[in-house]
Amino acid sequence: MAPEPLSGGLSNRNFLVRDGDRRCVVRLGEDVPVHGLLRRNEIACSRAAAACGLSPELVHAEPGVLVFAFIDGRTLAAEDVRADAMLPRVLALVRRCHDEMPRQIAGAPPLFWVFHALRDYARTLRAGGSRMAGQLPRLMAIGERLERAVGPIELKFGHNDLLAANLIDDGGRLWLIDWEYGGFNSPLFDLGNLASNNGLSPAQVDWLLAAYDGRAPVPARRRAFDAMTCASLLREAMWGMVQEIHSALPIDYVAYTSENLGRFEAAWSEFAGAAA
Repeated sequence: MAPEPLSGGLSNRNFLVRDGDRRCVVRLGEDVPVHGLLRRNEIACSRAAAACGLSPELVHAEPGVLVFAFIDGRTLAAEDVRADAMLPRVLALVRRCHDEMPRQIAGAPPLFWVFHALRDYARTLRAGGSRMAGQLPRLMAIGERLERAVGPIELKFGHNDLLAANLIDDGGRLWLIDWEYGGFNSPLFDLGNLASNNGLSPAQVDWLLAAYDGRAPVPARRRAFDAMTCASLLREAMWGMVQEIHSALPIDYVAYTSENLGRFEAAWSEFAGAAA
């Protein structure tokens, strides 16, 4: 049968392919230097995640093509992640990523530091003549304030892209997919990313931090989390800005930038107001 296009990808093309009774997902994509994406890192992370039982098997890899075992399940939406019965399951999966992936990852260690990503995006946007270039000095100054507010970190292995669409429920368990941005990082980024991408309420954020840490967060911990959440939102907005000038996919990246920039500005206003 002909490959069936799968919806949902913002930077790759994905297809469902059938070979007799076997189904696989074929992911097409080269390295993307403007986003720091190296497929060799995605391959290493995908293999480690499969060894941990977090993700489906990587069946085949060659330049520009990755083939994964198909998971017959339901892709989550943000409202699913927010559900009281689902959020603890998602957090347990994220904790396993943080704790188990370092024992399985092989080769040179991939890294993800959101504040480096922001600075690198700014360089790319200036060089590319982005329509947003005039806003970059202010946004980079905010990024520096947020980095200082995060302070010293504990190093774990993060997924670093906790969109609901990267979670699949097969009816018995959850799977975590799409390891493009996987790498060593502060666990606060995954937690802030999970909260901001899925619209967690303030009460759910309090629960998330307390459940992850095993105790209620002290003010400094909550402040660092809030700073990382703002940085996650800014990174998503600047990712959209870069896509505007570098992606050929038929996606309205201007609208994506606008939506995420608005969410960042609201979070930053609240964060800065709390410090006043």
